[in-house]
Amino acid sequence: MAQDNSVSIVGNLTREPELRFTPSGQATATFGIAVNRTWTDRQSQERRESTSFFDVVCWGTLAENAATSLARGTRVVVTGRLDQRSWETPDGDKRSKVEITAEEIAPSLRWATVQVTRNERRSPDNNGESHGMHEHTYQRPAAEPAPASYGASHDDEEPF
Repeated sequence: MAQDNSVSIVGNLTREPELRFTPSGQATATFGIAVNRTWTDRQSQERRESTSFFDVVCWGTLAENAATSLARGTRVVVTGRLDQRSWETPDGDKRSKVEITAEEIAPSLRWATVQVTRNERRSPDNNGESHGMHEHTYQRPAAEPAPASYGASHDDEEPF
């Protein structure tokens, strides 16, 4: 069944993932992503660029793996859903924001390589014993600049 509320974005982390735990022990991580778009203005033939910023929230093992594996500047692919949160400030002002609740996060291999380390899945109901299943954790790659030959089109440009 298709989801009506799904989104996929590719961008660079604007800040380190912040890992927290709910009172019940559920892991959650938040981080920001900057998504750049470049194009050539048809009238002036000048290159233009705009950047959109998104907040990403992830839960459970995905949150823990993201906090361990990702760093500011890492280029990632995030798929998930859009969620809107609303709250009231102490001054009584109403606020709201739309954020992406991640279902999958993967490193982009456009300008980097990664080494995949598989973690054994453990659950709290069996005292940490392995189920024999695996989950992926991505090791943070060494930062490498994009080759100077990139830049022929907006798809080939490093975003920062």
